[in-house]
Amino acid sequence: MVTIKPFAALRPKPGFAARICELPYDVLSSAEARKAAAGNPHSFFHVSKPEIDLPEDINPYDAKVYALGRDNFQRLIAQGLLVPDRQPCFYLYRQIMGHHRQTGLVAAASCEDYLQNIVKKHELTRPDKEEDRVRHIDALGAQTGPVFLTYPAQPEFSQWLAAQAAAAPAVDFTAQDGVRHTGWVIDDPNSGRAIEAFFRGIDSLYIADGHHRSAAAARVFQERRGRGHSGGFLSVIFPHDQLQILPYHRVLKDLNGLNQVDLLQKLARVFVIETPGTAQPKQPHELGFFLDNRWLTLAFQPAITASGSRLDNLDVGLLQRHVLEPIFGIANPRTSRRIQFVGGIRGPAELERLVQSGEYACAFSMHPTGIDDLIAIADTGNIMPPKSTWFEPKLRDGMFSHLLD
Repeated sequence: MVTIKPFAALRPKPGFAARICELPYDVLSSAEARKAAAGNPHSFFHVSKPEIDLPEDINPYDAKVYALGRDNFQRLIAQGLLVPDRQPCFYLYRQIMGHHRQTGLVAAASCEDYLQNIVKKHELTRPDKEEDRVRHIDALGAQTGPVFLTYPAQPEFSQWLAAQAAAAPAVDFTAQDGVRHTGWVIDDPNSGRAIEAFFRGIDSLYIADGHHRSAAAARVFQERRGRGHSGGFLSVIFPHDQLQILPYHRVLKDLNGLNQVDLLQKLARVFVIETPGTAQPKQPHELGFFLDNRWLTLAFQPAITASGSRLDNLDVGLLQRHVLEPIFGIANPRTSRRIQFVGGIRGPAELERLVQSGEYACAFSMHPTGIDDLIAIADTGNIMPPKSTWFEPKLRDGMFSHLLD
């Protein structure tokens, strides 16, 4: 049984959402955020990545950073650019990216559900990044970046959501990246009770994106012993059949001392190699490989994928076990500096650019992991390999904030 609650959101003043709302704090580097926020004092990057307003050499975990984030947040409130609702509400949040659209429910999910694994995870968290979000939430007294949750779609509820979204929206803007963001307020008590009752009939929620944000919220809840509104964490909850997962590609710094001939011989023991190949894998267990300014198509040998669980047969795991560790010597991709990850929104063209720059030696383009795989693996209590999924479009920070005090 899932518990969700309405909450009184802090939302941008009408007409200001396009200038305030920004991509999640962890999608851009500090340098990229500094450039994106240049000339815009209302940009939420001043709150979510406040180091952009301090000297470039400052440690992003310095206490001054969190204090400035709090001050910038309070400034937006004092200026009337972020306005609190007067009563707890649910909200709808629709995103349209090209031909893809998804509509989710904005709610306060339960920290107790998270701790009891009713809200299920598929990734490990890094202690330093978890601590960063704890300090950010504590400094602001608010959660400003939503956790992206999903649940097994129920057609009747999806239809109800669509009907609610037929009303006039409270906010509607198109961001510079072309993604349209629209929000509605559901303040009718009867509708609110029906929403809560629907989710009580759902067994589990699944974290699609936001493992560090949800872990941090649960820690703050425990440290505050449930005081105020710390028992809930800011979430947008989507039916699973509306989500779009893009691949998470890999680029490697070097060939681990191998020449190209020897490398291709080793890869031929793992893959059926097609040349010339394509940059975009067409199906699971197929990869693109960019080396020496050309693409090869790599298909795992049938014996490698013939047996095993869903987890064992994920392409990202197969690549790690059969290629990255034994051939390239990358035992731990979470900590190795010889590998980097490129989110699917940037695409194979970014992989080509990185390799052609000379900074990297080769790249693997991946086929996206399926949402059914994510749910099945989370249900077994297992953890997916790092950087298995890239959800797109990204939820905007600052569109809804959850005040704890």
